[in-house]
Amino acid sequence: MTVAPSRPAPGMADAPVAPPKVVRQRRTRPGLLGLALLLIALGGLGAAFAVNSVRATGEYIGVARPVSVGTVLAEQDVMSVQLGGGQGLTPIAFADRDKVIGKRAAVALSPGSLLTPDQITDKQLLGPGQQQVALGLAPQEIPARALRPGDKVLLVGAPAKQDASPSEATRFQGVVVDTVAPADNGLVASDMTVVYVSLAEKDAAAVVLLHAQQRISVVLQSGS
Repeated sequence: MTVAPSRPAPGMADAPVAPPKVVRQRRTRPGLLGLALLLIALGGLGAAFAVNSVRATGEYIGVARPVSVGTVLAEQDVMSVQLGGGQGLTPIAFADRDKVIGKRAAVALSPGSLLTPDQITDKQLLGPGQQQVALGLAPQEIPARALRPGDKVLLVGAPAKQDASPSEATRFQGVVVDTVAPADNGLVASDMTVVYVSLAEKDAAAVVLLHAQQRISVVLQSGS
C-alpha cells in the first residue's frame, strides 16, 4: 500500500526552525580566584588577631597625677588602665598595686602614663658620699607653701653667740628628698612637717646637732 506524504493544511506556511541556543561557559580567571582566596585568608587572620587582642587585654597600673622624683607613691597616685596586647611593654599589673604603694618614684611620673618596674625604687635617692637627715619644721620655718622632692635648699646654722655676725653662720647645701605632712607624721597634736634632706656626708652630723639646738634655718634656693 502506498502512503502519500502529508501536506500542510491549506493556508499554513512552513514555520522556520529556531536554531539551538549556545550557552557560553564563563572562563575562570586564575588571578581573580587567587585574590579571592587571599582576601578570605586575610579576613580570617584579622578576626583571629582581634579575638586574641581582646583576650590579651589586661588591667595595669597607670599614673593618676604628677609625681615628683623621690615621692612615696600613695593610693591616689595610681589608677587602673585597660591595655590590649602590650607587646614590648613591661607595665605592672594592677593586681600588684600593693607592692607599688609605699615605694618611691625613681623618675618624674606624668599622668596617663603606664607605670613600669624601672620607674620605682624602695631605696633612698642618695648619691655617693651623701647622707639623709630629718628636720622637723614648724609652719613658719618652711620657706615655701610646700617643699617638694628635688628642691635645692641652703641650711644655715646660727652661731651660738647672740651678738655674732652673719659671717659666722655655717652653711650647708642640701636637696629635699621627701616631706611628710603633719597629718601623716604620727605626732599627736603637732603641726610640724618632717622634711628629709640629703647632705654631704661630712655635713650631716653638724646639721643634726644644730637642729637639736634649734639653731638651723632652711632657705629655698631653687624648686624642682
